[in-house]
Amino acid sequence: MADFQHQHASHCESGVMSAIVRHYGLPFSEPMAFGLASALSFAWLPFVKLGGLPLVAYRMPPKAIIRGLRKPLALDMRFETFRDPARGMARLDELLAQGKVVGLQTSVFWLPYMPEDLRFHFNAHNVLVYGRDAASGDYLLSDPVFEHPVRCTAEDLSRARFARGVLAPKGLLYYPANRPSAPDWGKAIPAAIRKTERIMLKAPLPLIGARGIERAARAVGRLPAQDKDGDVRHSKLFIGHLVRMQEEIGTGGAGFRYLYASFLEEGAELAQRPALKEFSGRLVEIGDRWREFALAAARMIRDRDPLDPPRLAAMLSERAAEERAFFTDLGRAL
Repeated sequence: MADFQHQHASHCESGVMSAIVRHYGLPFSEPMAFGLASALSFAWLPFVKLGGLPLVAYRMPPKAIIRGLRKPLALDMRFETFRDPARGMARLDELLAQGKVVGLQTSVFWLPYMPEDLRFHFNAHNVLVYGRDAASGDYLLSDPVFEHPVRCTAEDLSRARFARGVLAPKGLLYYPANRPSAPDWGKAIPAAIRKTERIMLKAPLPLIGARGIERAARAVGRLPAQDKDGDVRHSKLFIGHLVRMQEEIGTGGAGFRYLYASFLEEGAELAQRPALKEFSGRLVEIGDRWREFALAAARMIRDRDPLDPPRLAAMLSERAAEERAFFTDLGRAL
């Protein structure tokens, strides 16, 4: 598809959705896709394991951005899953032949263009397919976390689409059935912010939002600096997992806080609410302190500083208090 424009993004799902919306005619940034879908969150789910460690997320669940943009943009997104990989690949070819760009949920581990050190069994990575090379049969992919478009063989792409395990994609593909419409920004942006405020402060489960950060802080505080055999491996794996999900899993850094700050800055102009710019700056400062936590944790993991779980727990508790105050003030300012 000659007119498709690939654009590097911070996060796969917001990157894919901003690319789809732009492709169909509406100028749309990645931060706006993330914020308008009310995707910012924090979730501490110790009963769900990822590589044997508790699931921690700094955003809403997979597909929340895709679904969250349907109402404000009047976007009719279609979703299809498949039991049979052959049928799933045939349907992808059929949609490409119709000239559509198609979003896919895939496994990071089975995408051959991924660097070895970034491959792990994560099944909710989103990419766009915008064509197929007639000579080689390779699919032409726009993977938002890469600077340039990439290619993938049919065999590898099928394996990535039908990987098994937690968040198995089941061949999921999605595409718009219509063109997006520009919303009334003055209404849509405050409504999206109010929803994020409810998620961060008023979620019924104490594992979500600011209360979720406090739960994570308590879990870190309980980690032993040494076990009875003098082994600190588990504690380091646990802390490293928290940092990896915050800084490396397509967050753009600081657990998506910078991305949401960009949304607030852009939203200030679109919604004619200058006060949002001040909140953008405040959230950048909170993001900086999330990064200070990541730096302190990394130094302990690499033995540059003594392992000190209570200190890290105190830093997380401070982030929880800051975000509670931030979203309380943001809600009052609307």
